[in-house]
Amino acid sequence: MNIISASDARRGSTRIAAIGIAAIVGLLLVAAILLFLNLPDANVFNARVERLFVENDDLTGPAEIRLLEILAQSGTTFSDVLTSYRRIIFVLLVFATALLVAALVFLVTILGLNRRMGEIERQGIQVASLLISREQSVVYLNDMEFKLSGAAIETLGVLAEARMDDDVLSGAEIESMIQGKPAAECDEAAGATRIKRLRDGLGNQIVAELLVKTIARKGYMLSIDKSVIRMV
Repeated sequence: MNIISASDARRGSTRIAAIGIAAIVGLLLVAAILLFLNLPDANVFNARVERLFVENDDLTGPAEIRLLEILAQSGTTFSDVLTSYRRIIFVLLVFATALLVAALVFLVTILGLNRRMGEIERQGIQVASLLISREQSVVYLNDMEFKLSGAAIETLGVLAEARMDDDVLSGAEIESMIQGKPAAECDEAAGATRIKRLRDGLGNQIVAELLVKTIARKGYMLSIDKSVIRMV
């Protein structure tokens, strides 16, 4: 049975999400800067009206003065409207950024889960945690508990310690570490036998837990959905 770890998949998904979020924020920031730079100045209308007052001294009649007052009020209104538009655009950009970031995170999460499920379907069980209790001769694999013999527990413990050090052990080295003898004095076949017994003991219990269930006082049945079964 092949066993895989989720750490690499999680690191890859986190990296992709971080790059995607940075790209989204960067693009929206550039778009916001270009948009605000190209928006007209809020005071441009008032400046034109003021210039009109200054350059036309002959506009002294009641009708002309009233017209200029209306233009001035229109300029103030235009300035206020344009300022409110800037605020609305800023809020919309922030909202769009939040939505795009959330969508990206959800997409990466879904893709990661689909990839992990595909790996599980292809390769077998995915180990998230492994706890070995030498005193109780019990192994906790994910949320499942398996009872093993003392010899099998010792073999699994030796393999676990070697794995944490990224070491590969031969049968003679396994026997040496368990017996406390030099590897040259140990038989390769003895270590291989320990591995076989560990596989048999743990493998049978895993199959019983995941595939072939024992129903008390009734018998046995497969613990899978009947819709997935195909016989040719």
